[in-house]
Amino acid sequence: MRIADLYRVEGDPVLSLEFFTPKDESGRRALFRAINRLKAIEPGFVSITCGAAGTTRERTADLAIEAQDNFDLTAMAHLVCTGTTRAELEATLKHMKEHGIDNILALRGDPPKGAADWKPVEGGFHHANELAEFVRERFSMSIGGACYPEKHHEAPSLEADIQNLKRKVDAGAEFLITQLFFDNDKYWQFVEQVRAVGIDVPIVPGVMPVLNLTNLQRIASLSPGTTIPPELERAFGVADGDDDASLDAGVDFAAKQCRELIDGGAPGIHFYTLNRSKATLRTVAKL
Repeated sequence: MRIADLYRVEGDPVLSLEFFTPKDESGRRALFRAINRLKAIEPGFVSITCGAAGTTRERTADLAIEAQDNFDLTAMAHLVCTGTTRAELEATLKHMKEHGIDNILALRGDPPKGAADWKPVEGGFHHANELAEFVRERFSMSIGGACYPEKHHEAPSLEADIQNLKRKVDAGAEFLITQLFFDNDKYWQFVEQVRAVGIDVPIVPGVMPVLNLTNLQRIASLSPGTTIPPELERAFGVADGDDDASLDAGVDFAAKQCRELIDGGAPGIHFYTLNRSKATLRTVAKL
């Protein structure tokens, strides 16, 4: 199933799930336990991330294949430009296509750990739009892209970021998934701005049910510019470190956020799961 086609069908919003590539066999078992439990929400698709520097490219592809084959789910693999040549990307794409993967998320990727700036490798791509165009020209696959309602932290302005996004869509991205956010007004303002420049593909909100105050503070450090809601911070403060109360606070906030997005006409919700199932299952149960 091509993911772009899921968003063209009128009906219930598409719920989808994102998982990261585990580091070891124990993490791999935990990943597949989470996928097995989360099958209950009948996701339209699952996505498997790639290490920011392209370090998990082959494992990402194989995990996507395994998830699709073993759980009868549509899978999407993330591909990044970082640290990867065109030839390596082409080999990975051929491998996935031969094993039934029809969907990829085309990303530039982050700098390797410890590097101050992002640099392409010789024989690689500079930007996600180049990767999207490369896939579109050589493979019959549905292509997704990332977007940032509060702008990518490296972009000089939101307007400049949206122009870069337009190039990505023109190159072949058929749907866009947002970086996680907590302020729905930021999402709706962003949708209005991208529509104004001619971007008409689905803009899928990315949501993460936050587990505790430490989790929220880590998100703030890893996603510069993300607006942190005071009411969620206060709720975690009231929970005072109690795990169950903190989980309740995070789930309540996420469920309210998702309900408002769906009622407002969002095409679906993309859940960042952190390879866990409880918070996402409880959030969906409240919808």
